[in-house]
Amino acid sequence: MDSGNTAWVLISAALVMLMTPGLAFFYGGMSRAKSVLNMMLMSFTSIAIVSVLWVVAGYSLTFGEGYGPLAPFLGDLSSAGLTDLIGTGEGIPDLAFAGFQMMFAVITVALISGAVADRAKFGAWLLFVPVWALLVYFPVAHWVWSGTGWIFNLGVIDFAGGTAVHINAGIAALALTLVLGRRKGFGSESMRPHNLPFVLLGAALLWFGWFGFNAGSGLAADGTAALAFVNTQVATAAATGAWMLVERIRYGKVTALGFASGAIAGLVAITPAAASLTPLGSIALGLVAGGVCAYAISWKFRFKYDDALDVVGIHLVGGIIGSLAIGLLAASTGASVTEDDGLLYGGGIGLLGLQAAAVLAVLAYSFVVTFVIAKVIDLVMGFRIPEHVETNGLDHELHSETAYAFDELDEIETAAELPSPTPPGEGKASQQVGS
Repeated sequence: MDSGNTAWVLISAALVMLMTPGLAFFYGGMSRAKSVLNMMLMSFTSIAIVSVLWVVAGYSLTFGEGYGPLAPFLGDLSSAGLTDLIGTGEGIPDLAFAGFQMMFAVITVALISGAVADRAKFGAWLLFVPVWALLVYFPVAHWVWSGTGWIFNLGVIDFAGGTAVHINAGIAALALTLVLGRRKGFGSESMRPHNLPFVLLGAALLWFGWFGFNAGSGLAADGTAALAFVNTQVATAAATGAWMLVERIRYGKVTALGFASGAIAGLVAITPAAASLTPLGSIALGLVAGGVCAYAISWKFRFKYDDALDVVGIHLVGGIIGSLAIGLLAASTGASVTEDDGLLYGGGIGLLGLQAAAVLAVLAYSFVVTFVIAKVIDLVMGFRIPEHVETNGLDHELHSETAYAFDELDEIETAAELPSPTPPGEGKASQQVGS
């Protein structure tokens, strides 16, 4: 047992766990004030549901060897409950790895929620979470990261989740928006973020936690972790600059929301490539991802799909850019996880072709299965809230709570505007003094 590597993996798992509350702040701040609690609860309930499901069956379905001809596509139930992992493992405990990967499953599901802000039934979401994890996330993660997975055995590189996490969640978000339809007033009413400090706080927590997401994915405190750590930082920094430059050119202003969104775009793009690129290559990737994603978020208005919090424009697009960038910018340095150079470093087109094939496979599978899941839930119990609930706000209508006590504030302001009551006898005394 390697105590140093074990400590690093456990700390990284805790950092990835922190990312989902960070996502709740990020999404909550981008939501409207009347639905912020509902938005944040969608992330927090994903933690609860997926964590239990991961122990019961998720880890085994993802990393189990599988049965016969199905082995390349799905694991088995040999490790259901994780009991057989207790006290096992070489280098790091198997339970440490299982706990680390649990946090990836949690945040992947939570990412989808931002696309359907303001209009999804909470009960339908609670049903969607375990069904999507079972039918989409666990199989795709098996393809990409399991030793028997077909994408893994092709030689495709996805160090920390460009395909399994971001493309998977991003295309699922698109499918869900098509089933639920557009929000009332989409394209004609202002739907600006209600709390930009929340957005910046959420982005900061995500950025911090992402070091565990990327640098921890090598499962060792070594040179590969150091490379992933540095690449994560510089790609994210470059992406913020590119996003702000696009904002300045298009709108003449630089915004806090743009900075935060640019950071997330950079983090998404570097995720699959964190241990395959040089720091200079990571800066180039960040610049491309930040600039392209800054344009991509406006596609929803052109194509009329209501991706409320830009999950498609950032996670889907950023994930595709990062996954394909490996085929172009991969450098076989001493700490790199790739043995082949990318096309721009003198390698052939083979690696780029493999990366593209994995991207297309995940896009097709996740979109189709997610669309079917959402359609079935919509037919069985309805996925979209009634119009009056959307108008009044999901927090009050679905949870009997509000994030902000606006009624109390109104009462305080009204009371402050009224003249102060005169104590008995003072009015007469003041009249006598005046006379």
